[in-house]
Amino acid sequence: MSAQRSTAGPAIWVRGLRKSFEKSVVLDGIDLDVDAGTVFALLGPNGAGKTTAIHILTTLLAPDAGEVLVGGVDVVRHPDAVRRLIGLTGQVSAVDQQFTGTENLLLMADLHHLGRAEGRARVHGLLERFDLVAAADRPVQTWSGGMRRRLDLAMTLVGDPRIIFLDEPTTGLDPRSRRVMHDIVRELVGEGVTVFLTTQYLDEADRPASRIALLDAGRIVALGTPAELKRLVPGGSVRLEFGSAADLEQAARVVDGNGPVRDEASLALEIRGEGGVHALRTLLDRLDAASVKVEAVTVRAADLDDVFLSLTGRSGSQEAPKP
Repeated sequence: MSAQRSTAGPAIWVRGLRKSFEKSVVLDGIDLDVDAGTVFALLGPNGAGKTTAIHILTTLLAPDAGEVLVGGVDVVRHPDAVRRLIGLTGQVSAVDQQFTGTENLLLMADLHHLGRAEGRARVHGLLERFDLVAAADRPVQTWSGGMRRRLDLAMTLVGDPRIIFLDEPTTGLDPRSRRVMHDIVRELVGEGVTVFLTTQYLDEADRPASRIALLDAGRIVALGTPAELKRLVPGGSVRLEFGSAADLEQAARVVDGNGPVRDEASLALEIRGEGGVHALRTLLDRLDAASVKVEAVTVRAADLDDVFLSLTGRSGSQEAPKP
């Protein structure tokens, strides 16, 4: 196959990708297509193979087998050409802590062979865009974690890449900094940039991603839009709250076949897979027929964590950072 594909094709095209380290299989024949100008999220727990996939797509690691085209270019045959098309923000910060923000960005401008005037203009624009002007001339070691992460992404954008890889970009950030990163990703996609995102926070991919792949033990266990993935599992859950321990006990007997989870302290039952309108109406009718008074009902729709739990037998989400 030719190393160059049509520019009308996907921004990222992967077939049969495999990678092992000694006897450990990390990627076991994965296929991916990522449309240009979209957010694609690769989700999974620690050790699933997300970072290995990123490293191969960005030419940092050679695959054992398979074909990978990024921007229509083969990552094995033409790695230098791929590097000119992409930007990477990895899990480990790439900034020099002793340099100022401006110095870090100017260094990247020099590495991209930008002229002096063009480089300074690009740096000034990125400092403004990422709200870093006030701290620009201070050593980065004095910055907060959120500011350093924004600088990481700003450095990725110095070369004006059309395909950007973000490897767990918000891990360790506070909620406000996470929101800022989300806003920046949306802005980039609005400008036609393709964003390939990995994250442990399933809710983080639910909002911006056009398509999502769930990776578990080196294999893609589900692939589709967020809505398509949620339709793979029964709908959400219902939480019923009661005014007395007697009502709770009676309700638990009525819905015992549905495997309710009891919360004795809150006098509540949670029933998975009862989120549909018809199922909810039937459930409440059964309780009413048994003379059980329900004080409150909360319906939770299925989310990506439900999908991951159903397909892998464990939760895929990580606890979000606290304010």
